[in-house]
Amino acid sequence: MLLWSGRQQPFNVYKHVQGYSIYVCIVSLLVPLLLITTPMLAQSGDQTPSHAEVAEASTSTIGSPYIPVDSWIYPAALRLYYLGYLPTAYLGVRPWTRASLAHMLALSKDSLDQASAPDEAVEIAARLRRELAPELAGGGTPSFSTESVYTRLSGIHGPILNDSFHLGQTIVNDYGRPDEPGFDNLSGFSAEAHSGRFSLYVRSEYQHAPGATGYSPAVAAQLAAIDETPDVPQSTIPAGPIPEQNNSRVVEANLSAHLLGNEVSFGKSDAWLGPGLGASMGWSNNAEDIYSFRINRVEPLYIPGLSRVVGLFRYDFMVGSLKGHEYPNAPWIHMEKVSMKPTPDLEIGFMRSVIWGGEGHVPITIGTFLRSFFSVTAPSPAVKNSNQDPGARFSTFDFLWRVPLDNHLVTLYMDSFAHDNVFPISNLGRSGLRPGFYIARLPGLPRLDFRAEGTTTNPHDPESNNGRLLLWENIEKQGYTNKAFILGDWIGREATGGQAWLTWHLRPDQQIQLQYRTAKVAHDFIPGGTTQNDLSAEFVLRPVRPLEIKTTLQGELWKAPLIAPGRQKDFVGKVQLTYFFHSQ
Repeated sequence: MLLWSGRQQPFNVYKHVQGYSIYVCIVSLLVPLLLITTPMLAQSGDQTPSHAEVAEASTSTIGSPYIPVDSWIYPAALRLYYLGYLPTAYLGVRPWTRASLAHMLALSKDSLDQASAPDEAVEIAARLRRELAPELAGGGTPSFSTESVYTRLSGIHGPILNDSFHLGQTIVNDYGRPDEPGFDNLSGFSAEAHSGRFSLYVRSEYQHAPGATGYSPAVAAQLAAIDETPDVPQSTIPAGPIPEQNNSRVVEANLSAHLLGNEVSFGKSDAWLGPGLGASMGWSNNAEDIYSFRINRVEPLYIPGLSRVVGLFRYDFMVGSLKGHEYPNAPWIHMEKVSMKPTPDLEIGFMRSVIWGGEGHVPITIGTFLRSFFSVTAPSPAVKNSNQDPGARFSTFDFLWRVPLDNHLVTLYMDSFAHDNVFPISNLGRSGLRPGFYIARLPGLPRLDFRAEGTTTNPHDPESNNGRLLLWENIEKQGYTNKAFILGDWIGREATGGQAWLTWHLRPDQQIQLQYRTAKVAHDFIPGGTTQNDLSAEFVLRPVRPLEIKTTLQGELWKAPLIAPGRQKDFVGKVQLTYFFHSQ
């Protein structure tokens, strides 16, 4: 096992190798156990498709746009998965395309047609089939259409936290949109087109946020000193005053071609590369999407010999530029994710991402990309500070096990993140972690589920101080961010927290959800630390099928002695109206 250190400090190779050996032993024992017990314990009506059936279902060459990760389709499809269906769904590699989800539904048809299939699962599948009717029918007719128009009205009372790289976020997983106390608004539309193997998807919107006070000069200077930036970078430290914002932003815009089971695309597209609901440690929609070139294996891949042992594969590759970085300016990032399914109930994934380049440091060329792509050893300080620097390297490991007892009542999963290890599993003691569990049905309430996740980027390691172990690097000082927002888990740097959800599934496209969220930033990073506790309720209703009304109410208590004395509180109310032109 080769390891690197972004801190440019010596590290104990024996400690890392020893940790790697322990976890490899655990995995080598766990995976065969799951492979043996899963077929023996399975009790749902799900019939596992053969590799030949998967290949046949996904042979279409028709282009198909991605489904945005905040679409109503994912909660419906994930609910169906957790009930024991959609055996070829990969939760750790999203987004899916409309066509790939249609293929998942086709492979679940036999099991859903059985008399033992629960009514809710049948209802969800029927709703998704109506939505994806063109793709299920082959989707060969060229088309261009407006998918939706929407507007969101938000009222924020009281001061909020809006700095995921330092003190925390009140509003998370919202594409890095601007939010400030007062009246906020966004209004936009989405449209899609496809012809043959080509597809186009666009989502654009107007965004308004009032002006705000921002950090005082003294606080901004203190945060800049923590980050070791020569001065205060406005891109990652919201120093005041912050002017009113009226932005026109392309949220997503990608042109794709479907080639041999891959979507090859240019533009901005979503990514959610972990099994969790509250966050993905490697990549989420917490920050604005980047402009990138992407190759995404959207259909499961059979590799002769290897797939007989570890199952079908999916992979995702993306390379593009980051914005909001000044030290150095304009770096790029590339990301590679591979997930495999040894059984329909077990998914294992690995991701690697590298931030490299930047003006005055390393030029962005094919050569420097290849150097960062293949480098897995710790460079010397002289190399790190030269134009031979391979970049700031990060990795994730995740797994999800849908326990095949009592019709898949329980699902266990974990996401992890490391900065200075090839794989987080080689040394979990130096990794950020997001473990979680999901209970699909509560006693006597089959449509009510419960989920809880913990999260930390503050491991018990001597180097975990000053916010500099996981998401910061001594060259790429503005770290794992795009336009100041963390690309992965909203928990941010050197922080610990968790989330819990209680969800009542009224219909496949309607639900009521209660959420509790907590977060605490360490004192040795932010003087005095920060503490957040918030409770929210979300209502997603459709009085008529084309019109979705999403209402969110959130109350929060927080403490951050660095910027405000005593306990602070805020209240956020949002109403979003979305009209779907072709809702089935």
